[in-house]
Amino acid sequence: MDRFKLSAVSYLNTKPLLYGLLRSDVSEQLDMELAIPSECARRLVAGTTDLALVPVAVLAELPDYRIVSDYCIGTNGAVATVGIYGEVPIEEMTSIYLDHHSRTSIMLAQLLLEEYWQLAPHLLPAKEGYLDKIGGTVGGVVIGDRTIGLDQRFPYFYDLGEVWKQHTGLPFVFAAWVSRRELPADFLELFNEALASGVAKVPELQLLLSSPDPSFDLVHYFTHNIDYHLDAGKREALERFLTYVEKKEVIPG
Repeated sequence: MDRFKLSAVSYLNTKPLLYGLLRSDVSEQLDMELAIPSECARRLVAGTTDLALVPVAVLAELPDYRIVSDYCIGTNGAVATVGIYGEVPIEEMTSIYLDHHSRTSIMLAQLLLEEYWQLAPHLLPAKEGYLDKIGGTVGGVVIGDRTIGLDQRFPYFYDLGEVWKQHTGLPFVFAAWVSRRELPADFLELFNEALASGVAKVPELQLLLSSPDPSFDLVHYFTHNIDYHLDAGKREALERFLTYVEKKEVIPG
């Protein structure tokens, strides 16, 4: 039996997908590693993993890739865990730190600042500990589990999934399952069935996981903020986003 190296994002929003994979027979064919989004992307670009859940902006770097699943990390409006935080309204932010965990969120923030808000603050590459530098007229893009509870720390929060929806009328894809080579059809069938089963088990999973913060509604997050189906609307959104990414230079993390 063939085995495949798989890299997946370690955030809360991937738990239903991982739950499905780990409870499926397909797990016997997987050597699974968890990492932050940017590291999953690096492994895919370097060719050290066969299959990865990666931030979609990396697709613009790849001469060859295959989106191998109808499941993703997406949203159709407010996503709750990707946004710009600050002590002042965004119009008053002179600088914004860019979360180094995901190029997709960096590029999405750049796109919305340029096209939606029509603002040009100084964009700063961020390193670990940058959350403590957000304050005054300095804002920050923050993604993933680190955002949970930040709305109580900062009075201004701009949800990038929600703003994208307002700007384009489209849903958004933050991460997709991607391979750079052709994988066996029977394996991919089992893989997709496992992901489908994990998404279907969200009600069960909600009973097994505790909320990371008393103010964070885990049930609402899984059922309203995250949309796991890579449908036609999200594919259209992905094409729109990648058209922008291909023309722009990312601020390094």
